Amino acid sequence: MARRQRRPRGHIETRANGAFRAVVYAGVDPLTGKERYLKKSAPTHEQAQVELTKLQTQVDEQRHPRSAISVGQVIEKWLEVTELQDSTRERYLGLIRRYIVPTFGSMSAGKLDAELLERFYARLRRCNQLCSGRAINHDCRPLSASTVRQVHFILRAALDRAVRWRYIGTNEATFASPPAFERGDPDPPSTEEVAALLNDAWQEPAWGLFLWLTMVSGCRRGEMCAMRWTDLDLARGIMTIERSYAQTRAGGQEKHTKSRQKRRVALDAHTVALLTAYRARCRDECASLGVDLSRDAFVFSGSPDLSTPLLPSTITQRYRRLARRLGLRSTRIHALRHYSATELLTAGIDLRTVAGRLGHGSGGATTLRFYAAWVDEADRRAADAIADLMPRPDPTRRTPRNPYEKLAAELRAAIERGDLTPGQPLPTAAALAAQHNVSVGTVNRAITLLKETDLVHARRGKRAVVSTKALANRTLEPLNLPLTRWPPEAERPGYRWSG
Repeated sequence: MARRQRRPRGHIETRANGAFRAVVYAGVDPLTGKERYLKKSAPTHEQAQVELTKLQTQVDEQRHPRSAISVGQVIEKWLEVTELQDSTRERYLGLIRRYIVPTFGSMSAGKLDAELLERFYARLRRCNQLCSGRAINHDCRPLSASTVRQVHFILRAALDRAVRWRYIGTNEATFASPPAFERGDPDPPSTEEVAALLNDAWQEPAWGLFLWLTMVSGCRRGEMCAMRWTDLDLARGIMTIERSYAQTRAGGQEKHTKSRQKRRVALDAHTVALLTAYRARCRDECASLGVDLSRDAFVFSGSPDLSTPLLPSTITQRYRRLARRLGLRSTRIHALRHYSATELLTAGIDLRTVAGRLGHGSGGATTLRFYAAWVDEADRRAADAIADLMPRPDPTRRTPRNPYEKLAAELRAAIERGDLTPGQPLPTAAALAAQHNVSVGTVNRAITLLKETDLVHARRGKRAVVSTKALANRTLEPLNLPLTRWPPEAERPGYRWSG
């Protein structure tokens, strides 16, 4: 009986250019059913032999790619096992269909590298149609950094799963750098714009209350659409936020909040009164239709019995029309969320509390990065606060180093002790020069230094006289002590003179 010939594990072949190539059999491709070979070129036969050994080791340890799978097939298999919310899956499918599949769909996943991905990201940032920049039949519109980062996440997650399944050896997307996060530039409406918004919207009380509650609570539009009466505890003034409403091609559905967190937001007395009156009106309208207001009815609805929620897209379009009619800077309803965060921070509410009301679980970093817009009034308060805390410079109160500074310090000490009283003239320059063994010029520099702090006043040809303002300096610290807060104790409100 003839023995079956065993397939050789590998061999070295000579290429047309004189180089050598190691070839190792790697089994049958599970997707195509074709035989697969691992290949590696080398300039010499000795180096090719080393590469042959490495490839054989990979096959023995099953560290080699098991399939020549394409990028499109990797993403398709990843979508089968990954858990995504319907709205997120629909968003990812759109990105895959528009950008990833046309570019990399048929390419072998093993041929994808970091350079190719980063060039792909750069081109998307220049034009969302991936043109070369020389097209004249359209206006190039760049893709936002956040969208490109989503494309990068899809590729990285899918290739990571392909590595885990041994379809490819390495995930090159981990070495590619997506665009950095774009710094948020929120533009919330001003107080005057908010007043105009509410005045116009309150012609329809339900629409006006929707905008009011959005601003005071900082809720997202989907969270407001999913709000039910069971989420409102008007007796305690608390609103619970645990759901959001999203629209997909399959229809609308309730889902978790964006951060998947349940939070409670306190409501002020005026907002509670508005909601109480609004609920009574909703009850009357339902009664006129011959139905009762359901306990779990939606707070805001387009149906008479409040059984269906408002659609987020409807809210967006209606607010945009209102904002354009009023000439607001921002026409996005998300700007009301910016307004809530900015006004709370400006009012001195601590960052953790503001982040909790908005549903940010990152300790406040997201709140500051994206939602706290620049406010002139807050900046002015900060300028006044730092100015009150900063000590005023006083050259005469530093440790004397030069002869004229030492003389100025001695004269100041005499004034503070009362040896020289307000209105009393100082000794002549010549007398002071002889007493302290310095020059007349040094005496004049010392007196000039005292004049800068209003301890003495002098005119040309006249002797310097101790100023009446010197009384306020009697209780100041010794010359060699560090600076203290300004103003001095004697000038602070409520201070009692005890000298």
